[in-house]
Amino acid sequence: MLALLTAFGLVFVVELPDKTMIATLILTTRYRGLPVFAGVSAAFAVQCVIAASFGGVLTLLPERLVAGVVAVLFGLGAVLLLREGFARDHQDESDAAASAVGPVTFLRAAITSFGVLFAAEWGDASQFATAALSARFADPVWVGLGAWLALAAVAGIAVLLGTKIRHRLRPHLVQRVAGFVFAGFAVFALGQVLF
Repeated sequence: MLALLTAFGLVFVVELPDKTMIATLILTTRYRGLPVFAGVSAAFAVQCVIAASFGGVLTLLPERLVAGVVAVLFGLGAVLLLREGFARDHQDESDAAASAVGPVTFLRAAITSFGVLFAAEWGDASQFATAALSARFADPVWVGLGAWLALAAVAGIAVLLGTKIRHRLRPHLVQRVAGFVFAGFAVFALGQVLF
């Protein structure tokens, strides 16, 4: 039980101000909260199982390689979000209504959320913390569960915040801001590769 509480406390504190919360919040401003929460929670579960299973082995991966992959993924996300955000500026309301496909399905929003957070968590502090705690306590099940509960709690907070602000902001503005935030994450990760 000490392993679970230690993992929960450490991961919660590390992730609260991290890109995990920001990315989840941004996803919630774009999609409904429940599929976002389901997708990110599933991504966190897979990441925690991997980190807890491999213990300290994950810390042996080349940090620059991990940062490079994260930079590319966030860069692609930024391009897609910015392209869509600026494209909406050039459509008037009638064009937007005519070209609207309809609401995004639960499955599509959940899969998108899973993919974004699964990619974002590689090489993250919480993954390394989970791996290190798993190796230290030699109890990967409780460490993994504690880390997952902490990540799910942070995601829950982000979903609640995102749901509250979603209706107060224009969608193209949210996409544009999200694109710039993702671009910032990409630049930060690229800086880790280069320096």
